[in-house]
Amino acid sequence: MIFITAKFRVRPEHADRWPEITADFTRATRAEPGCLWFDWSRSLADPTEYVLVEAFRDDEAGVRHVQSAHFKAAQQTLPPHLVETPRVMNVTVPQEDWSLLGEMAVTGRE
Repeated sequence: MIFITAKFRVRPEHADRWPEITADFTRATRAEPGCLWFDWSRSLADPTEYVLVEAFRDDEAGVRHVQSAHFKAAQQTLPPHLVETPRVMNVTVPQEDWSLLGEMAVTGRE
């Protein structure tokens, strides 16, 4: 799978509305064939920072994503809400789901 993590620093006046601002883009991406997940989290240390964790089944799904109409629209509509260009990490991982964190195993509840 293609595993991507990106950090978005949102303008303070838009930070509380970021989930609403990205809602259409998020919904459309999650509906893409080959999208495994597309999840936003807000930083506890910096309320203007959001982290996007996303995964696509393979390179082809990733290419379809960046060529989609909703991605191209997001390229136009999201940057005006940002303080700076988002930072990203993109890696290929030989799996299709999260692994268990064995060092913090929860027993008796699975």
